[in-house]
Amino acid sequence: MKLFTGLILCSLVLGVHSQWWSFFGEAYEGAKDMWRAYSDMREANYKGADKYFHARGNYDAAQRGPGGAWAAKVISDARENIQRFTDPLFKGTTSGQGREDSRADQEANEWGRSGKDPNHFRPAGLPDKY
Repeated sequence: MKLFTGLILCSLVLGVHSQWWSFFGEAYEGAKDMWRAYSDMREANYKGADKYFHARGNYDAAQRGPGGAWAAKVISDARENIQRFTDPLFKGTTSGQGREDSRADQEANEWGRSGKDPNHFRPAGLPDKY
């Protein structure tokens, strides 16, 4: 009986342990997906494409699993919160403009994380490379 109980306990511990490793691996890969979307956005430098890249980064990260979706949400929320303070300082936007843009960014982020097609936000003329 003790052997059976020990085997059950070990399998539970190992099962939970492997889930945590999987979550962290998904989060790491999801963060890389977010970075790739950001890098592509900077490289493309295409007016009106930022919502597409927001949705694409979140979509790609969320496809990794719960860890990727978590990383996408944390990164997206942090970016929008930081932007709330930096945009008025560096871009001269008013608080109303910043709030509207942030709200639209967050809608694109959620769109992608929920598994919807990021191409919904893809602007006409954006090169196929992206």
